[in-house]
Amino acid sequence: MPTVLDLVACGCSSNASIEKNSVKNQIKGASRSANKDYGRRKLLCCRRDMAPCRVFPTKTPDTLLNGIAQGSPPALDLKNEPDKTISLANLFEAVAEDLQTLNQNLRLIVGAENPVLMSAAEQIFGAGGKRMRPALVFLVSRATAEIVGLKELTTKHRRLAEIIEMIHTASLIHDDVLDDSDIRRGKETVHQLYGMRVAVLAGDFMFAQSSWYLANLENLEVIKLISQVIKDFASGEIKQASGLFDCDVDLEEYLTKSYYKTASLVAASTKGAAIFSGVDSSITEQMYEYGKNLGLSFQIVDDILDFTQSAEQLGKPAGSDLAKGNLTAPVIFALQKEPKLREIIESEFCEIGSIDEAIELVKKNGGIERAQELAKEKAILAIQNVQCLPRSAFRLALEEMVLYNLERID
Repeated sequence: MPTVLDLVACGCSSNASIEKNSVKNQIKGASRSANKDYGRRKLLCCRRDMAPCRVFPTKTPDTLLNGIAQGSPPALDLKNEPDKTISLANLFEAVAEDLQTLNQNLRLIVGAENPVLMSAAEQIFGAGGKRMRPALVFLVSRATAEIVGLKELTTKHRRLAEIIEMIHTASLIHDDVLDDSDIRRGKETVHQLYGMRVAVLAGDFMFAQSSWYLANLENLEVIKLISQVIKDFASGEIKQASGLFDCDVDLEEYLTKSYYKTASLVAASTKGAAIFSGVDSSITEQMYEYGKNLGLSFQIVDDILDFTQSAEQLGKPAGSDLAKGNLTAPVIFALQKEPKLREIIESEFCEIGSIDEAIELVKKNGGIERAQELAKEKAILAIQNVQCLPRSAFRLALEEMVLYNLERID
């Protein structure tokens, strides 16, 4: 049976045509094959209180030595395999204690110096967030620590995870203010509950606090990396605001904006974690690429869900991005086929029912399917990026994070 390397190193380009589900099946089958000894019930074998698992393949795959494999690999037939839904609880089991400590620290960090923000902090960090970014920090930290023989995470690893989550949460608070959003993760937003002033101050405080902690890490490479993320956030907001209702926006511009707003922070999270483990620069760059490709895939899936899920499922009004003139991948693809969609968007949905009509046109003209293909192409690249890591429960979780994202659009 082909390994995960055989399947991901197939030379897929961003223009490749991918049949629905075939890529996901290849990734899922490959991940199970390459990690068959590391099922979820094995996750506890790599907990912090035990010796680290370091399992290396007895034979180096040719694809790792020679780069891209020749020819396309056969698709795997998974019809006879039970389809197991991946949950975040299972994905994060290997770093559950790390995340628990992080959750406790976050509330203290925000509320300690300014009690006025304590209630806002409880709302922010108690709103059911996935903690995906700090989980990625911990997973990459532990996966790369094994390479250099570190038995425990450093305080810098842990502080990085806190910094990343503070930056992410601050950006969400400011996003909600800019978008005038009333709901986030199914709950009222901070500015809706406490007013615009407290919301802006809460976001500013977390950006400032994260910058202070970042400086105290005293690692210039990581400081530059994370500082660039904060600049990217601003660039992404400006790019989005200047392109509202612009039907001439192309896919490259969309991906650039998505990188600024989403993937930049994920990439910095994974690369920063690897830097603090002290691994070779070639591995830190692969971790950066993993975070970038995973982040882009996540953003594309989020943009698909804006068309396919209800307000209850999304935790915000369905079709809200399109209604505000923010044109995402499904719309960009549908615009290539349907001129009427351009007319409706450029009218800024001035007629009653026009937003619903636009959503239907996106669905009828292949916008959803082509966006799914794009998300899967980025997923393949992300899987390829983690093959430089030794096989372990942590690498398996990084691979399955990619699959978890794709399962959201099944």
